[in-house]
Amino acid sequence: MSGYPEAPDGDSGFSGLKAVFFNCTLKRSPELCHTSGLVELSAGLMRRQGVQVEIIRPIDHPIATGVYPDMTEHGWERDAWPELFERVKAADIIVVAGPIWLGDNSSVTKQVIERLYAMSGLTNDAGQYIYYGKVGGALVTGNEDGVKHCAMNILYSLQHIGVTIPPAADAGWIGPIGPGPSYLDEGSGGPESDFTNRNTTFMAWNLMHMAMMLRRAGGIPAWGNVPEQWRAAGRDPDLDPNPDYR
Repeated sequence: MSGYPEAPDGDSGFSGLKAVFFNCTLKRSPELCHTSGLVELSAGLMRRQGVQVEIIRPIDHPIATGVYPDMTEHGWERDAWPELFERVKAADIIVVAGPIWLGDNSSVTKQVIERLYAMSGLTNDAGQYIYYGKVGGALVTGNEDGVKHCAMNILYSLQHIGVTIPPAADAGWIGPIGPGPSYLDEGSGGPESDFTNRNTTFMAWNLMHMAMMLRRAGGIPAWGNVPEQWRAAGRDPDLDPNPDYR
C-alpha cells in the first residue's frame, strides 16, 4: 500500500510478536466504524511484517464496569474482561483506539483503560507488574479537534501501569470543526491524509521495533521495580492501605 513502507530486506524479523488492538467504538459489529479504518491501516502493516494481530471491539462483549479484576465478585452478573485479559497477557503490543466525543475519549475507551488498570497489581514471571515488557500506542478518530488530548490520556494511562511507550506512539485523523464527514465517509480525505498516514506508519513501526527490542533484552531489567524486593528491603506493607493499585 502506498505510503506504508515494508522492511528494506523484506524480512523484518517481527514474526514472533503479538499485538492486540482495542477498537473502542460505541458501535456494535457489524455496523460501520470509522475507527476501524485507522486500526486496519496499522494492523495491516503489522500483519505484513509477520505480527499476529487481534482486533477486539469491547462494545461487543459484556464487560462490566469497575476497577477489580473480576467484577462478578463485586455484584455484576457477567464480566467478559477476565477472558479478554488473557489475550492482553499474551500480547507484546497493546493499542487503544477510539473516537472523540465531546472533545474526549469515548466511554468505552475509558472503560478499557479502567479494566487494564484493574489488572495492574498482577505480576509477570520476573515479579514485576504485569505490563512490564509490553509496549503501547493510541489511535484516535473524530471530526473535531482533540486528537492530542485523547492520545495524551491514553498514553499516560498505559505508561502509568507499566507499559513502555516508544517514540511517536500515537496517530489520528480529524475532519473540519463541527459536524462533517468521518474517516471512512466518501470524500472525507481521511484515507488520503499524508499527515495521518505518516504518523500511523511511524507508530506501527516504532511499536514493533520497541516490542522486539524488549523481547530480545528479556524485558525491562527486573531490579528496582519488583514489589517483593521493596517489601524485603523493609517496607511495611501494612503502611500502605491499598497496595494493589498504582
